[in-house]
Parts: sequence; structure tokens; C-alpha cells
Amino acid sequence: MFSNIIEIIILSVVQGISEFLPISSSAHLNIVETIFEFNSNSLMIDVSLHLGSLLAIVFYFRRELLDLRNNKKLLSLLIIGSIPIVIAGYIISFIGLVNLLENNLKIIAWTTLIFGIILYLADKSKFDKKITSDLNFKTILYIGLFQMLALIPGVSRAGITISAARLFNFNRFDSSKISFLLAIPAIAGASVLQLKNAIGQIFDFNYLILISITLSFLFSYFTIKFFLNYINKFSLNVFVIYRIIISIILFIFIYN
Repeated sequence: MFSNIIEIIILSVVQGISEFLPISSSAHLNIVETIFEFNSNSLMIDVSLHLGSLLAIVFYFRRELLDLRNNKKLLSLLIIGSIPIVIAGYIISFIGLVNLLENNLKIIAWTTLIFGIILYLADKSKFDKKITSDLNFKTILYIGLFQMLALIPGVSRAGITISAARLFNFNRFDSSKISFLLAIPAIAGASVLQLKNAIGQIFDFNYLILISITLSFLFSYFTIKFFLNYINKFSLNVFVIYRIIISIILFIFIYN
């Protein structure tokens, strides 16, 4: 029982911190579960971890979300930007490709490295476009298409959407905000698919699920707050370096 609680705490912390940083939560969860051979994770725990992150970002951006009633343009843009990953996610889930991608450390190692380099190159943009004046249907659609790559573990949904927004010359803060707002339907859609797959399984709403939701919420909320403050002052280089280090460690682990 105690070991299960420790494992859930670790998974919740990893989910909460990595979901909204450009380092890939799916990769980190896979790495932790594979290397340490955790036994506590299940489909419902996975749903709970993502639910905690979803509640955190909805709570953090609650004013912006309520304001969407008066900002039909931004609401339309977010819907358009979310369509590609919703369709792609459903197709991948339907054909069972998810099972082939999960727990594949080779894929995670290469995507962590490659998309870390892409993040570095994209972050070199010196332009300063803003959501309020420069985000349009064409741009959000392209960002949404880039977001589909996040279905591959190691790419990072936050990382690829921030990279895409930076490539379209948005400043770091607004690129991150676009990424966070697109995360709401993306995480919600993923949770619905996971919950759909869990239908028919017998489970209890026990203390492990409650712990995972609560801790995932708390760490997700403070990570969002930290990252938006950080990105106003610094570049994304620290995350690029981190991704390169993680990929090198994975390569050593895999090929030795």
C-alpha cells in the first residue's frame, strides 16, 4: 500500500511538472514507469493524472475562458486549432497505434533530441507578434497541424506548439499562452478517449485516484504560473539543454 502511494505521488509530480513545460509529459511518464517498473499505474490513474492537469489549466485561465463568450473570434480560432489533433488522436486510438508508440524508449530518445533542437531554432525568432492582433485562422490551423506531432511520445505538446508559434513570429509569452489554451481541448479529448477505453473495466474511486488528481492539479497549476513568469524574462534554452541531456542519458541506457 505504501509503495503504491509513493508511486502515485511520483507520477503526479512528473505529470504536473512536465505537462506544461516543453519537455513531454508522456515521455517522462513512460521513462519513469519503464525504468522503475511501476505497478500502480492503470488507465484510470492515467485519466486522473490528466484530469488534474486539465482542472489546473482551466482554473488558471478561468477569466480568459469566461471572456470567450465575448470573444467569438478567439473561441473560433481555438476550435479550429484543436480539430487536427482531435481527429488524429481518434484515428490513432481507433487503429491501436498508441500501443506501438508507448513505452518505446528509442522513439522517445530520438524525438526528445530532434524536437529539442527544433525548439532551439524556433526560439531564435526576434519578432513580437501578439495573440490579440496577429493570430488568424491560417496561423492557428498550421499550429494545430504541428500539434498533431505531440501524439508521438517525446515530441511534447507544449514544445511543438510553442515552437510553431515562435516560427510564426509570436513572442515567447503569447506563444506559450497559445500553447496553454490549445492544451485544454487537447487534454480533454485525450481524457475522453482514455475514459472511453476504460468503460467496462471495474474500478473504484479510491484514495489513489484522489491523490493523483489532487497532486497533479497542484503541480500543474504552479508549473503554469512559474513558466509564464519565467518565459517573460528568459529564453527556452534551459529546456533545450535539458532535452539534450535526457536524450543522451536515454541513448546510453538503450544502447548499453
